[in-house]
Parts: sequence; structure tokens; C-alpha cells
Amino acid sequence: MKKSWVLSIIMSFVLLGGVFAPAGSYAAAADDSTTTYSEDGYEEVDTTQEEPELTADEADFLNYLDQLDIASVYEEKAFNALAGSSYITSSNRKSVFLKLTNTAIPNYTKYVSMLKLIKPQNAELQKIHANLIKGSYTQLEGFQLAKKAVSKTTVNSAVLKQGNTKIDTGKKNIEKYHKELSAYADKLGYEF
Repeated sequence: MKKSWVLSIIMSFVLLGGVFAPAGSYAAAADDSTTTYSEDGYEEVDTTQEEPELTADEADFLNYLDQLDIASVYEEKAFNALAGSSYITSSNRKSVFLKLTNTAIPNYTKYVSMLKLIKPQNAELQKIHANLIKGSYTQLEGFQLAKKAVSKTTVNSAVLKQGNTKIDTGKKNIEKYHKELSAYADKLGYEF
């Protein structure tokens, strides 16, 4: 009984709050102009500024960047897992294998899968994005070869070399992507 009484009092305050609030505060909140004083007297200055409408290409680009931002979380997890594992020896082979198996490859696979789901509307942006997918997928293949190279008790140097070559090839495609995306952003008037 006491709970319902307290609840009804709270609801009364909430409902009556709009009735008792002074009307002038709402009007002042809606007015975005500023009154200034000059030598001639008071002058009202309009301080509202409308933001320009985005073009279809600009909206598509910003949407594209938002989607990339979401996917990049998985890329970051993958690379963070591999930090400090650039030189593989027999003594750190098992540790690298576990990092690749448990964290890097699953997260990078998720990243590449999410990249494939991103479908920009602009044809030029689609072409640029294709380089990112190609480079990232090639790097994923390199990670998988590296995993294979360290999966046995001895490091398979030939397979590891193939993996490193794939990773380097993917990196070149991603660098090409970054240059093209930067040029595209400049064309739209965005700094990248």
C-alpha cells in the first residue's frame, strides 16, 4: 500500500511539472538569437547557422567510415595479440601458435567478414574498398600459413616465408587502399 502511495505522488509531480513550469523559459529556449548592446541601443543578432546538406557521396563516405570503425575493433584485437611476435623461434613457437589460433586469426577473420558486408553506394568508393578487402584477405591467408608453420614442434621455415610474403603483399594492397581513400576524401573536402 505504501509503495503505491509513493508512486502516485511521484507521478503527480511528474505530470504537474509541465503545468507549473513558466511558459517564458520554453520560449527563451526556442529562441537562438542573441541581444547585444551597441552605441545606438540594443540590437538582436541571429546566431543560428544551418549546416549544409550532405551530398549523396558525402553521406555514403561518412556511413562507410562508420562501418569501418565498427569492424576495426576486430582488426585491432588481432594485431594486439601478435604484438611482439615478429621474430619466431623454436622457444616462442608455441606461444605464437596459441596467439594466432585463439585470438589473432578468429578476430581477423571476423574483421575480413565484416569488410565484405560493407557495400558503399558510390562506384569509386566500391573500387577503393575492394583493395582493402583484397589486402586484408591476403593478410589473413598469411596468418593462416604462419599458424601452419608453427603448428609442429619445429618451425617450418619455408611455410613461414610463404606466410610472410602473403602478409607483405596484403600490406601493399592496404597501403594502396589508404592512398586512394585519402585522395577520395580530399576530393570530397575531408581531411584524412
